[in-house]
Amino acid sequence: MVLHITPYSSACLHFLDGLSWSLVFPCYWLLDRLLASCVATSLEKRQRSQDPCSFLTLCVLISAPLYLLLLLASLPFALLGFIIWAPLQAVRQPYLYTYRRLQGQAGPGGIGIGEWRPQGRSFCFCSANICLLPDSLARFNNLSDTHRRAREVGKRIRNGASRPQIKIYIDSPTNTSISAASFSSLATGFRRTSSLDHAPGHHDCPMHGEGAQPKSSTDCPLHTSGVQISISAPDPDPQEEEAETGNHRPGDQAGGDTSSMTASRESLARYHGGDSVVGISSNNTLSHVPRTSIFKRPGRKRRHGDETFDHEISAFFPANLDFLALQEVFDHGSTTRLRRQLHRYFPYVLSDVGRYGWKGCCSRFKFLNSGLMLASRYPILDARYECYPNGRGEDALAAKGALFAKVHVGTSHQEQRVVGYLTCTHLHAIEGDASVRCEQLDLLLRWGAEFRHSSSQPPEGEKVLEDLVAFDVILGDLNFDNCSSEDKLEQQHALFTQYKDPCRLGPGEDKPWALGTLLDPSGLYDDEVSSPESLQKVMENEEGRKEYLVFPPSKSQCPASSQKGRKIPLKGNGRRIDYILYSDEGLQQDWKLEIEEFSFVTQLAGLTDHLSVAMRLAVSTGEEEP
Repeated sequence: MVLHITPYSSACLHFLDGLSWSLVFPCYWLLDRLLASCVATSLEKRQRSQDPCSFLTLCVLISAPLYLLLLLASLPFALLGFIIWAPLQAVRQPYLYTYRRLQGQAGPGGIGIGEWRPQGRSFCFCSANICLLPDSLARFNNLSDTHRRAREVGKRIRNGASRPQIKIYIDSPTNTSISAASFSSLATGFRRTSSLDHAPGHHDCPMHGEGAQPKSSTDCPLHTSGVQISISAPDPDPQEEEAETGNHRPGDQAGGDTSSMTASRESLARYHGGDSVVGISSNNTLSHVPRTSIFKRPGRKRRHGDETFDHEISAFFPANLDFLALQEVFDHGSTTRLRRQLHRYFPYVLSDVGRYGWKGCCSRFKFLNSGLMLASRYPILDARYECYPNGRGEDALAAKGALFAKVHVGTSHQEQRVVGYLTCTHLHAIEGDASVRCEQLDLLLRWGAEFRHSSSQPPEGEKVLEDLVAFDVILGDLNFDNCSSEDKLEQQHALFTQYKDPCRLGPGEDKPWALGTLLDPSGLYDDEVSSPESLQKVMENEEGRKEYLVFPPSKSQCPASSQKGRKIPLKGNGRRIDYILYSDEGLQQDWKLEIEEFSFVTQLAGLTDHLSVAMRLAVSTGEEEP
């Protein structure tokens, strides 16, 4: 179980790769810019229409011939570089593992690698398709400036995940609650732990508990007219170390953009309850509660309808995000920029995943890698990448596949490792190829079982205790939804008997609150959805969803046409093609999994044509805490 920390096994091969890429890159960049100048986004078209002097159009007319001339001049050098580069891909590693120690982290063990608590632990997972294609290809999805978007995506994810979070519940005859979705616009980032309440006979209040000095109830945040507050202190803002293990080209330095359009803006808010005030100070902590205080009342659930877990449309990524799976991270320069940003929050990252050229399963030449990336706050013990061999059409030009990882999340009191399994994947995208996707799902299940078996085997000649499995989660863009009649074959696949989908009632039927994750590209730059908060509000409205989400195709509409403004009936709440699935098979006896919350995240508004999905999963052991 050796993780690959460099793309090649020797410095000589690494040098040849750098040399070949330096010869190929000018031609690649010029071709990308030439094609990009021919495909304008809707925002650029709007800007050109508002340009009275046609200056922007003139720039395009001048730059395009210049790009073409320079491209022709660079072709001989690119051909020489390609002759060197292509054979090297046969010995290139299938992924790059990088580790960066965060400030305040004692060692390589990461977070939470202490003794596994008897009552278990909760973990937060997120999946996002961020469309970091080369700029010319991204424009076909109405997106541009891939490198800027990569930096901004990383910043928004980091800022959303590292923020503190608060959640307030109000005891009332109607059991009204202030959810994180509605409260986030007031106080960005308070992580919900367990609900706080105060009832006769309970003494977990720091001001009215046993041995505490009697104080006025108006000074206690738990005694504000039945308001219950869940809070925990945020982790300190991680500052990255200078040294990073891994491959990055000269000039790759972590830079800060103070003008970033981050959605996690710090704000002040005050909540008034009765005659008392719970204040949120500028550092986002409750003024009445010490930063290190965590109050807990087990057994309380927040129900939305018949559900036993929270579900929401959130303008922010979940606080204390543990695992992040990304798809369509194809562009090399964008990968480097994104990884640099993520490493300020996630110590462990698997990136540059996939194959190029004709290696292994690549019966056709692969111009792009798999586009997968996995980031973790817990140490990665083992990883494996597998390439789907049955890609067709333009999808066959990318090495789409599955990335499997085993992470270390704790140690039991019998010195057994507690581990989790993660799978990140991106299936075939072309409509009508249901059989291709089903074959890929078959391979996904088989490869996953093989990886779990091989990674659980002890080294030869050693006797070690068997690992305890806490979770097995699949994240990714499966490119089919659970409502389209064209996707019936995938909806009935055996995947959904082995893994559970929190948003699904059964084949062809989603839960009423489930939301489509594929946005209509033509509306990405509309003012109504230009910010995370505005996109959140639109998604909470049925008419807004019809306007800006992609729905299953209708017979009366051409699939390629825009959906904006159409009046025909629409089924469901849009095409939900981004999934987080979990399995409770293979867990220890008496261990149970329970979803705490599921979120559709709008924080990447304007940066991608997908909504992100997030899930917080609680792992309980059935033991009582001593």
